[in-house]
Amino acid sequence: MHATPITGAQIRAGRALLRWTAQKLADASSLGVATIRRADAFDDVPQITSANAAAIRRALETGGVEFISEHGRGVGVRLARHRLLRGAQFDHVSDGNEG
Repeated sequence: MHATPITGAQIRAGRALLRWTAQKLADASSLGVATIRRADAFDDVPQITSANAAAIRRALETGGVEFISEHGRGVGVRLARHRLLRGAQFDHVSDGNEG
């Protein structure tokens, strides 16, 4: 169980990082899209059940989102390092011998 509740702003930002629609998050969390949209509508802690908030958090974390707690600087989200590495695409680097 996480001590810090997630905010609607974190949910929106997490969806944006993953490029997930509300429907995709609903599917990933086994919740209805109306619940996701209701949570999205709040900047602060959304008025949803703690079980629904936990399902949303788990789905976003499984997708690669890390939740950042306040610690005096404000809450936020970021992509986990392993997600960044897994999603990275590298261009072919020529060794100069192609000719």
